[in-house]
Amino acid sequence: MRTCEEPRPPNGQSPIALAAGQSEYGFAEKVVEGMFIVVNSITIKIHSKAFHASFELWQLQGYSVNPNWQQSDLRLTRITDPQRGEVLTFKELTWQTLRIEADATDNGDQDPITTPLRLITNQGRIQISLKRRTKDCNVVASKLMFLLDDLLWVLTDSQLKAMMKYAESLSEAMEKSAQQRKSLAPESVQVSLDVGLPGKRTLSPFGASPNASSIGQYFDKHDMKESSYHLLISRLDLHICDDSHTRESGALKHGMLGGAIQLTFRRMAFDYYPFHRAGDACKHWVRYSEAMETRGQWAKKLVSEFQSKMEKL
Repeated sequence: MRTCEEPRPPNGQSPIALAAGQSEYGFAEKVVEGMFIVVNSITIKIHSKAFHASFELWQLQGYSVNPNWQQSDLRLTRITDPQRGEVLTFKELTWQTLRIEADATDNGDQDPITTPLRLITNQGRIQISLKRRTKDCNVVASKLMFLLDDLLWVLTDSQLKAMMKYAESLSEAMEKSAQQRKSLAPESVQVSLDVGLPGKRTLSPFGASPNASSIGQYFDKHDMKESSYHLLISRLDLHICDDSHTRESGALKHGMLGGAIQLTFRRMAFDYYPFHRAGDACKHWVRYSEAMETRGQWAKKLVSEFQSKMEKL
């Protein structure tokens, strides 16, 4: 893989549906979704202007699961609501070992002496939820959860600096990609949000009736109101050590040895909602709490003030 200076155009319709000569969600999609994939080892190499990285996975497995993230009858791994014209599917990826390594490139603007960044993890898994339109298989919303168990990470100060530079070099490309997604998705995101907001029940374009509540309620229970990305680490032991070989020789002569910092995080979580707009409700968020109500009122006030200023201009 290689980072792009400018984002590529969207992929368009599902290649599975096109190859099968169909435009709607149908038999071909269901067959591919039902596959159980096992890969002994896989290596992904990423090249960028400032660094190159590699991801190595061992004993990778991918399969369909039900909404409770359990393997079951394949018919229970999808929820189709004909009234809405949407379908929910659930996938899980697991692996035994993950190894990540990143290092500066020769033509990057890194320091002359850099230490490669390495991370080795034990078992982990990724849970993927997709909401697609049945008429064209286009993804309306998605939810990606990256789950890790105990994680031990030893970093030197030079590795920490290098990691910050790597992230900085990717920020521009990621920002352009995010702008492209937002410019192409606002209509579908708004429809998806309005369906799940309290007090704002809207009829689907297919004319859903109150009598079709059994499928609709089950769909609502596991629906993704908007796209989101999540990282959950059960326990993280982070050791940051002084890289003694980069220190000046004079400091070493006076016995000034390097130090270390140990940080322990339990149940550390990151939640990212890239399409969430200021002032919209947050009750459908994974870790929603009543404390967010105050934040919501504050955000609505700022939005109204901004809109009034724009109207004057």
